[in-house]
Amino acid sequence: MECGIVGLPGSGKTSLFQVLTAHAVAVEIGTLNPNIGQADIPDPRLHEIAEFIPTKKIVPARLELVDIPGISVGGGTSHVAVLAHIRTVAALCHVINCFDAGADPVSAYRDLKLELILSDMEVIENSLERAQKSAQSGDEEAQRRRDALQKALALVEEERPVAVAEWSAAEELAMRGYGLLSAKPMLVVANVAEDDLDGASDGVQALKAAVAEDGGTMIVLCASLESEIAELPEDERAEMLGSMGLREPAVGPLARALNELLGLATFYTAGEKEVRSWIIRQGAMAPEAGGSVHSDIERGFIRAECYHVDELRDLGSEKAVKEAGKLRSEGKQYVLKDGDVVHFLFNV
Repeated sequence: MECGIVGLPGSGKTSLFQVLTAHAVAVEIGTLNPNIGQADIPDPRLHEIAEFIPTKKIVPARLELVDIPGISVGGGTSHVAVLAHIRTVAALCHVINCFDAGADPVSAYRDLKLELILSDMEVIENSLERAQKSAQSGDEEAQRRRDALQKALALVEEERPVAVAEWSAAEELAMRGYGLLSAKPMLVVANVAEDDLDGASDGVQALKAAVAEDGGTMIVLCASLESEIAELPEDERAEMLGSMGLREPAVGPLARALNELLGLATFYTAGEKEVRSWIIRQGAMAPEAGGSVHSDIERGFIRAECYHVDELRDLGSEKAVKEAGKLRSEGKQYVLKDGDVVHFLFNV
């Protein structure tokens, strides 16, 4: 799943993109083309597993990132192009300028939110008219679309994002094809100055209150500082993080917050060749999880042998896990839990 990094011009979103991708992507500045890259997701449990299961390689899961051009308020050709890029991503990371003393973080947050809502209003109004005509013929699917669109229209007319409502599975299915921007899960990132790493300034606190009022999620980071850290040799990063009172680089808390917003979970595969983390949707059954490793596993799934990383930590080895009866043999209906270590058996 792709996460779109969005924000008003000058918010520092491209700087954050460079940080998260460890400066591995040559970015284009001043164009309508998005920058696309991947970020390794730091996961302490990976290294913990490798302490008990000696391995040649540790492979973290990766976050797909799209740095979308800055959104100008008020429309225009570029505005339409930028919004089109936003429609293609699964979640949004809204970066807000909280480092400039003259910035107004709350206004920036509300302005972008309103732009997404107004764009959705146009889509909903046009789609509702067509759905109403189709529904008159007794088409049940059109009736479901009509009802869901009417519910969405009531929200955006009040300048409320579509995401704030509770939606049934049937309603979500009816709305899936419209690509509504304000329906996407959004993480707000307060991009602060180096002297405000804890986000204690009035602007950040006001933004925090505005996001909380909408039931949203916000994290605080300093993109310029994170950029300095990302450019250091790996053995020097921990020292600089510690000197600044930080426990880990920004991608850690950001990725975990996005995973939670998207309803994702992490499982692991472990052996002498590699210890690796995988991201799946919460509620995924074992064959689907196996499919994220390789399509053949899902196609020829037999069973999954698994235990939880906490059990490995408590007992000290896979052998001890087996001897304690904690190694489980699970079938096709098993729903993987966050933190499961899995060995898939399959035949194709």
